[in-house]
Amino acid sequence: MAGRKRRKMKSLAATAPNNGAASSEEREESDEQNSLFRVPVDILEQILCRLNLKENILASAVCKQWLAAAISVRVANKPPWLMFFPKFGDLVEFYDPSVRQTYSVELPELRGSRLCYAKDGWLLLYKPRSLRVFFFNPYTKDVINLPGLELTYQIVAFSAAPTSPDCIVFTVKHVSPTLVAISTCKPGATEWTTANYQNRLPFVSSIWNKLVFCNGLFYCLSLTGWLGVYDPEEHTWLVRVVPPPRCPENFFVKNWWKGKFMAEHNGDIYVIYTCSTANPVVYKLDQINKIWVEMQTLGGLTLFASFLSSQARTDILGVMRNSIYFSKVRFYGRRCISYSLDKNRYYPRKQCYDWGEQDPFESIWIDAPPDLSAFA
Repeated sequence: MAGRKRRKMKSLAATAPNNGAASSEEREESDEQNSLFRVPVDILEQILCRLNLKENILASAVCKQWLAAAISVRVANKPPWLMFFPKFGDLVEFYDPSVRQTYSVELPELRGSRLCYAKDGWLLLYKPRSLRVFFFNPYTKDVINLPGLELTYQIVAFSAAPTSPDCIVFTVKHVSPTLVAISTCKPGATEWTTANYQNRLPFVSSIWNKLVFCNGLFYCLSLTGWLGVYDPEEHTWLVRVVPPPRCPENFFVKNWWKGKFMAEHNGDIYVIYTCSTANPVVYKLDQINKIWVEMQTLGGLTLFASFLSSQARTDILGVMRNSIYFSKVRFYGRRCISYSLDKNRYYPRKQCYDWGEQDPFESIWIDAPPDLSAFA
């Protein structure tokens, strides 16, 4: 009798649910799945250190081990610095917005020069008296000369550092509303190449145009918001049938054309419209649907806007994310102002800003130096 009860209880135990306890097969499957993420720490760090900031953050969500490794190799790069040209003398100032620190250095090499563009730590400059065009690295003092060219009302940009074989210098000016003259040059060339191109749509150029290099193409935003595109490989120019970004309410006031900025990042193009009586409006170009889409958030992006060239960065951590930093100079002792899309407000707070009162050649954003030895 006792034996039958024991056999019956054993039978019931075999058929009863396990109340959450995993079967041996399930445990083996789970262990096998977890083992996929059990990479030796040194190897895991070597893998994660090759990711950009956004990819690093995504990888940190896999498990606790990956989180610890991702944080250990996560590097937030320095934001660009704001460089100020003096009206007189040779003392150039650099402002680090992350720590609100100013550095000064004598750069007599820049005397009589005009700022044109900045990229990859290099400046493109122009001397109006001698028509000299040249690259200058303010940290190493390296100079790379280009053939002379008269730059009047046209804007200038370059695709990569002048030490790169991919460097192309580009400038455009309108001859008439339906005709533009485009000049290009590479470091080491003996002259500029200039050609005229017809427009299907009116395109008016000035120093207030905006110019970026993105995915092998130069994009130029005209005075009235039309987008011209130049392909340096195919030597083609086209004014795209993309309606200009919609201007904010009350945008068309005095000096309205000076409150526009354009930047590129990872294949995307952004345009920032500002107005003295309204908050900034940011648009991103939808290349497929050929429209400008208004952005309610930057998704962690940080924009650094100046009249001659602007930057967009995703590798900036902390309160600087999802913000726009403008090269508005010397306001109440500060070297720039910022606008937070999270808080919908300017810092420092002010009722309005007159973007037209600033000299466009006075300041520009440039990559931060690798160290402070240049200012020793």
